[in-house]
Amino acid sequence: MTVESTAARKPRRSSKRTSAAKTPQKSEPQLVQLLTPEGERVEHPDYAIDLSGDELRGLYRDMVLTRRFDAEATALQRQGELGLWASLLGQEAAQIGSGRALRDDDYVFPTYREHGVAWCRGVDPTNLLGIFRGVNHGGWDPNSNNFHLYTIVIGSQTLHATGYAMGVAKDGADSAVIAYFGDGASSQGDVAESFTFSAVYNAPVVFFCQNNQWAISEPTERQTRVPLYQRAQGYGFPGVRVDGNDVLACLAVTKSALERARRGEGPTLVEAFTYRMGAHTTSDDPTKYRADEERAAWEAKDPILRLRTYLEKQDLADAAYFTALDEESEALGKRVREAVRAMPDPDRLAIFDHAYADGSPLVDEERAQFAAYQASFAEEGN
Repeated sequence: MTVESTAARKPRRSSKRTSAAKTPQKSEPQLVQLLTPEGERVEHPDYAIDLSGDELRGLYRDMVLTRRFDAEATALQRQGELGLWASLLGQEAAQIGSGRALRDDDYVFPTYREHGVAWCRGVDPTNLLGIFRGVNHGGWDPNSNNFHLYTIVIGSQTLHATGYAMGVAKDGADSAVIAYFGDGASSQGDVAESFTFSAVYNAPVVFFCQNNQWAISEPTERQTRVPLYQRAQGYGFPGVRVDGNDVLACLAVTKSALERARRGEGPTLVEAFTYRMGAHTTSDDPTKYRADEERAAWEAKDPILRLRTYLEKQDLADAAYFTALDEESEALGKRVREAVRAMPDPDRLAIFDHAYADGSPLVDEERAQFAAYQASFAEEGN
């Protein structure tokens, strides 16, 4: 099922109806936080982290450039250069924090929104846009960066990650696997199956759920009666909720979960509690199902703003640094625009090349028929 078809099938609900349907809970679950929305550093007994000024500035740069790339891609879609785009606006801390916790030999299985994780893995941002422009099925070699191709089918990548992690364990490799998915995907059977298999086989995998609270138009409280991280208990492995707008906490929690996996202690479910600031995709209109006041409240928790506030308070970055980063950001936007517009049209017959490893008479026949069909348009033009 594609993103578009799912969006078309799901009914829209007003914010009034969703608020009336909330399932009451005894108390708000605890979440790991190391940097408050006001930019104040706090400690946590289980997740200590000590970063240098260079490392903190690096995290800030990652988030700023990722957001700039995302904004440029959204603009390109509005201009007709992309068929669709899934924005990560508001989720930069969850992706950069977890992405920077990874080692080079770890393997990532993303959805279609992990642009920040791709950045951390060294995937050129322009390579992410080919599939959304319709010129390829993924513009990078997954094994070059240990970053799998984007997965459009909701939740299926968690099973891929589990199987890969089981293989890693059998090989005796000292590495871990991480699977990204959203709160909506947590309702899919594939995710439940991956939890079962990973627990039973003690697979070295981290399930990283970005709970942005809206599975398209469906709020989280209509999907679950308990916080998502608590679901791990039923499968026999730990779950933890982290402030998804706190890049330091996301880094510390993910690093701890990955190290646990490498020690042979099995899977962990990390729920990054965050918020999707924009639309589910560019085909979506979030104003039809959620209130403006809700977005405004989350804007005050912006992950980039809180880290900038901390850097300024601690005299870890000056005006020259921010100015230089703004210039780098604009240069990235320009490079992305030029790269997208310069992408060549795909070879239409290439879709037949890899259907079978050794070829097939039926595929050869289909290729010939399709080639004749394409040639007919050229003849009509003459």
